[in-house]
Amino acid sequence: MTVETGVRATGGAPATRAGILSGRFTPDRVRGHLNPRESWRPFPPLEDREAWGKVALGTRRSMIEQAEERSGIAWPELPASVFLDFARNGDRSRYEAPHFARRVALIQLVLGECAEGEGRFLDDIVNGIWALCEESFWGVSAHSWSRRFARGLPDTSFPVVDLFAAETGSLLAWTHYLLRSALRRELPVVLDRIEREVQARILVPYRTVDDWMWLGITPRDDGRPPNNWNPWIHSNVLAVNLLLEPDAVARAATVDRALTGLDAFLAGYHGDGGCDEGITYWGRAGGSLFDCLDLLARASDNALNAFDIPLVQEIGRYVYRAHVGHEWYVNFADGAAKSTPDVGVIFHYGERIVDGRLMAQAAEAERTRTGLPETKLSIGRVLASTFEPLPEAILAQPPPLIRDSWMDGIEVLTARERAGATDGLFLAAKGGHNGESHNHNDVGHFIVGLDGVPVLIDVGVETYTRKTFSEQRYEIWTMQSAYHNLPTIDGHQQMPGVEFRAHHVDAETTEDAAMLTLDMAAAYPAEAGIRSWRRTMRLDRAVPASVTLRDEWHLDTVPAQLTLSLMAASDVEEIAPGLLRCASSERALDVRFDPEVFTVEIERIAIQDARLSPVWGDHVSRVLLHATSPAAQGQWTLTMTAAGTREMVMSCSLQTALSGPGV
Repeated sequence: MTVETGVRATGGAPATRAGILSGRFTPDRVRGHLNPRESWRPFPPLEDREAWGKVALGTRRSMIEQAEERSGIAWPELPASVFLDFARNGDRSRYEAPHFARRVALIQLVLGECAEGEGRFLDDIVNGIWALCEESFWGVSAHSWSRRFARGLPDTSFPVVDLFAAETGSLLAWTHYLLRSALRRELPVVLDRIEREVQARILVPYRTVDDWMWLGITPRDDGRPPNNWNPWIHSNVLAVNLLLEPDAVARAATVDRALTGLDAFLAGYHGDGGCDEGITYWGRAGGSLFDCLDLLARASDNALNAFDIPLVQEIGRYVYRAHVGHEWYVNFADGAAKSTPDVGVIFHYGERIVDGRLMAQAAEAERTRTGLPETKLSIGRVLASTFEPLPEAILAQPPPLIRDSWMDGIEVLTARERAGATDGLFLAAKGGHNGESHNHNDVGHFIVGLDGVPVLIDVGVETYTRKTFSEQRYEIWTMQSAYHNLPTIDGHQQMPGVEFRAHHVDAETTEDAAMLTLDMAAAYPAEAGIRSWRRTMRLDRAVPASVTLRDEWHLDTVPAQLTLSLMAASDVEEIAPGLLRCASSERALDVRFDPEVFTVEIERIAIQDARLSPVWGDHVSRVLLHATSPAAQGQWTLTMTAAGTREMVMSCSLQTALSGPGV
C-alpha cells in the first residue's frame, strides 16, 4: 500500500497477481473487441489534411523546419568495426550515436511530411526506410547476442528482439500507417519491405521464442521479475502487431501473449506502485505500461481498458510521489536526479485514471523540460502529444507537491516540510534490498533537499559501458555504499544481492513529522560483524524544521575504523567545529554533529561523465566523517537545517567502546 496521510505502516511483500490482465481480457474478449487493422485509426494519417491542419501552427512549423534540416541527409554509417567496440573495449556510445541519429532523422522527416503534405520529403523518407531495412540488426551493440557465436557482430540468422529493435519496428510500423496512401501510390514495394522486415525481425521471434529474458513467460535463472524491458518492448511489439498484422487470428493471439507477458511485469510490483528503478526508468517501466494499455484501449474502443485496476493506478501515481521539486526527482538506483518525465505520457495517464494530481504533474514537467530525450525515439508518443496536447486549464495548475508518501513495497519514504510548496526541507529515505533492478548497494540511504533542490544526494550512474551490467558492476564507484550516505565498518561496504536487505522497517507520517527506521545490519557481509545497525531518519516540521539522522549499532568487536559517508551536490565547508555547510543553488544546508565524535575529511570528486555532468556540473563532494573513538556499541546523531537557522542543541554521542563477542 501507499500512505499519504498520517498513519503508521511497515514494509510488505508483493502480492501474487497471476493473470491480472490476461484473466480479465480473455482470448475470446480480445478477439471480439479488437478493431480490424484496416479500419483502426489511432491518429490521423497523412491523407487526413483537415486533422493535420488543426494541429497548432507552431507545432506544424517546428515539424516542417526539422524535416527541412534533414532534407538531403546522408544517412549516418553503421560500420561493423564500430559495432565491435562494445565487444572489444566496452564502449557502446560510438555505435549508438549514429544508430539513434538515423531514427530521429526518420521521425522528423515523417512528421514534417505529415505536417506539410506536399510530398517533398518522401524521397528522404524512403532512403531512411531503406537504410534501416538494410541494417543487419535493429538493436544496439550492447544488446546483441547469439545462440551460436560469441559476442561480436550480430547473428543475422537469429533476430534479437531488444529495446531498440522493437523501437525500430514500431517506427517503421507507424511510418507505414501514416504514409500508406502516398507510398502505396508511389512505391508499394516500400510498404511490402516494411511488412516483411517487421514480421521477420519482430513478430515472428516475439511469437516463437519463449526464453527472452525480459518476456516473463520463462522464469529468469535469478528468480527476479522482468524489469522495464518488458513493458517497453511490449509497447512497441503491440504497435507493430496492431498496425501491420493483416491476419486477425495472429493479431489477437499476439495481444494474448503480450497480456501474459505484462502480467509477469505486474507480478513483480508491490501494491504501492513504486518503481525501484527510479523516475528515469519509470518512463520506460510505468510509462511504457501506460503505452501498452493505451494502445489496447484505443484499438478496442475502450473495451480492453485496464486503467481502473488499482495497481495500474498506483504505478502512475509514483511520478508525483517521487518529485522533489521543479525538474528534480528522487533517484535511487540508476535513475538521474534531474529528469523530465514524458509530459504526454503522465498527462494522459492522469486522464485515464482520473487523477488530477498526475495531470498537474504533467504541467510541471512541461514547464521544466529542456528537451524531449525520450519522445524523439517514440513517434507514437509524439503523435499522442500532437493531437491531444495539455489543455490550457491543466497547464496553469501548480504541481501537487504532496506532503509525504510511504511506499511500503519498495520501502521508500518521501516527505517535505510543507505540502504544496518546495520551500524548506525535503527527505527521501529507503530500506529495500540490494537485488533491485538497476541496483546500487544503498540500503538505508537517504536524500536531503532544500527549497526543491537535492543537497545531500544520490549521485546516480555514469554513462553505461560493458562493465555496468557485468560481474564488475560493483567496482564502479557510483554503485558502492561508500559513495552513498551510509557507514563503512572496517572497510566493509554493503554487498549486492536480494539477501542483503533491511529488516524491521517501520515508517510513520503525521502532520508534525515523517520518520523511517530500519535495521541495515543484514545489508553488510558477515565479516563486518554487525549484530544490529539501527538507523532512524526523521523530518520534523516544527519551527525550525530539521532532518535528523540517528544511527545506533552493536558490533561483535571493537572496529579499527568507523566512517560515515555523505555525498553532496556541491562544495562543502567545515565552517566551525561540528558544523558543515553544504552549498546549493538555493539556500545552503547546514549539517551539525558533535565535533568530539567525528573528524572530517572532504573530497572533491571531479565529474567529467556525459551522463552525470548535466545533473551535477563539474564536481560533487564526498564528506567522510571518521569516528574518533570507534566502539563496538554506540550511536551518533546528525541534524540538518537550512543555513542561518538558529543554533540547535545537539545530542550526538558515541558510547564507550566495548569489545568481545559477548557484548
